[in-house]
Amino acid sequence: EKLGDIAVPERAMYLRVISAELQRIASHLVATGFLLNELGALATPLIYCFRERERILEMFEMLCGARITVSYMRPGGVLQDAPEDFWPRLDEFVNTMPGYIDEMEGLITENEIVLVRTRDVGIITPESAIAGSVTGPVLRSTGVAWDLRKAEPHEVYDRVEFDVPIGSVGDTYDRYLVRVQEMRQSVRIIKQ
Repeated sequence: EKLGDIAVPERAMYLRVISAELQRIASHLVATGFLLNELGALATPLIYCFRERERILEMFEMLCGARITVSYMRPGGVLQDAPEDFWPRLDEFVNTMPGYIDEMEGLITENEIVLVRTRDVGIITPESAIAGSVTGPVLRSTGVAWDLRKAEPHEVYDRVEFDVPIGSVGDTYDRYLVRVQEMRQSVRIIKQ
């Protein structure tokens, strides 16, 4: 779009942010579910995370007909405007997702098994993360407050308020915590 000097309509920019933040939540749910699976919780937490992710995939299907490989964003905007029945579904999601995140944190964040198996495990230093071109929540878990949405705002990210969660140790536990807080911030962004 920059190269072609293509102007994106304002509504399309908002729709892009909404779909990008939904995708962030979906991605973090998958990461959290598989983390718990690998820690020995077997399938139950993974299924709970996939249950919430499924709600997002249904909304993607409403937007563009695709579920996992979202083809909604296009050069110059989006495939089409969101259908009317998308908005009540989105509203219900952003109003119930914080409660789900609370429930998930209540079961996981201070769980003794999770703490023992994630704290001080797989530590990545800020220097090694940067040297390895690490990005996203893994980079932020090391204490580096780099988020492209803040550093080089695109779409309408400069019009919404959100925090950039960061860790301090760079271990597996910090990566989990950053993702949980990012889900909360994504809900906050979508609500705005």
